Amino acid sequence: MSTTDETDTAPATPSPSHPGEGPPGGGPGFRVRWGPVVGLVGAALLAVVVASWWTSPGAVPGIAVPGPVIEYGLPVVRLVLDLCALATVGLSLLPRFLGFDDPLRTETVLARARSWAVFTAFGWAIAALVAMVMSAAEITPGRAPDPAAYVSVIGAGQGLVISAACALVYTFFGLLAVRFGEKVPAELRVIVALFGLLPLPVSGHASNWYWHDLSMVSMELHVIAASVWTGGLVALAVLLTRDRDLLARALPRFSRLATVALVVVGLSGLFNGLIELVLSPTTSLPGSLFTTRYGQLVVAKIVFVCVVAVLGANIRWRLLPGIARQKTTAFAAWAALEISVMGLAYGVAVALTRAPVA
Repeated sequence: MSTTDETDTAPATPSPSHPGEGPPGGGPGFRVRWGPVVGLVGAALLAVVVASWWTSPGAVPGIAVPGPVIEYGLPVVRLVLDLCALATVGLSLLPRFLGFDDPLRTETVLARARSWAVFTAFGWAIAALVAMVMSAAEITPGRAPDPAAYVSVIGAGQGLVISAACALVYTFFGLLAVRFGEKVPAELRVIVALFGLLPLPVSGHASNWYWHDLSMVSMELHVIAASVWTGGLVALAVLLTRDRDLLARALPRFSRLATVALVVVGLSGLFNGLIELVLSPTTSLPGSLFTTRYGQLVVAKIVFVCVVAVLGANIRWRLLPGIARQKTTAFAAWAALEISVMGLAYGVAVALTRAPVA
C-alpha cells in the first residue's frame, strides 16, 4: 500500500470546481463510504467475543452461573453502547471540523450527520437500558432479573441509567437540530454527548479502592478521548472521503484534536491497566502482564493502540499535506485500516471491563 498521491479506487462524481471530487457539499450525487463502519463493527465484534471467551472464568460446582446469552450477550450490548456513543460524539463534532463559514458547501453533509446522530443517540440509550437489565440478570442467575433493585444498590446500574438519560436528552436536542439546523449549537450537543460518557467507567470498567478517585478520573478521560478520536475519524472517513475540499477543511482540525486524544488514551489506558495489576494481591509486575489473561488483554490493547498511533501518524505526516492541497491520496484506505484496528481495541477494552484481574 503506497502513501501520498495514491489514487483512491472508488469512483467519484465530478464537479466543476475540482475535477474528480464529489459534488459540492454532498449534492445530489453525494455518497458515503460504509467500509469504515463495517471494519469498525466487524473487528470490534470479533475482538469482544474472542476476548470474552478467553477470559471467561470456569464453572464452579454448586455455584449458578449466567447462561451464554448473558455471558456473551452482555459484552456485545456494551460494545453496541460504546459504538453508538462514539458515533454520536463524532457526528456532533463534525460541524466544528468543517466550520460555519460556507454553509452552501457543508449543509448537506451536516444535515445527514445531524440525522444520523439522532439514531445513534437513541441506539445508545436503548443499549444502556438493555445492558442494565442484562447486568441485573447476571448477578441473579437462574432467577428473573430485578432491574429496579439492581439500580437502587449497584453503582453500575445507576451509571447506565444516567448515561441512557443523557442519550435521550441528546436525542431531543438532535431532533431539534434536524428541524432547525445549526441554530441548535453543535457545542451544546457535544457537551451533552460527552457528559453521557462520564458514567460509563462506573458502569463497566473495573476499579480499585486504593486509588479510586484517580482511577475514575483516568478512566473517564480515557473513554472521552477514545470516543472523540475514533468517532471523529469515522465521521470524516464515512462522510467526507469523496469530497476533497471538505476533507481538506476538516482533517487538519481533527488531526490536532486526535493527537491530544492519542496521548490521553495511551497514558490513561496504560495507567488503568497497570494499576489494577499492581494493586491486586495475587499479581505482580511485569510477570502478570504475560501470565494472567487480564494482563494479556492489557498487552493486546497496548499493541493495538500503538498500531493505531503509527497509522494515524502516517495520515497526519504523509497524507495530510496532499489532502490540504486537495490532491488525490490513499486517505480512505488508511483511515479504514486505522478504524478497523480501533475496533479491535474497543472489543478488547469491553472484555477488560469484565475480566478478572487474577
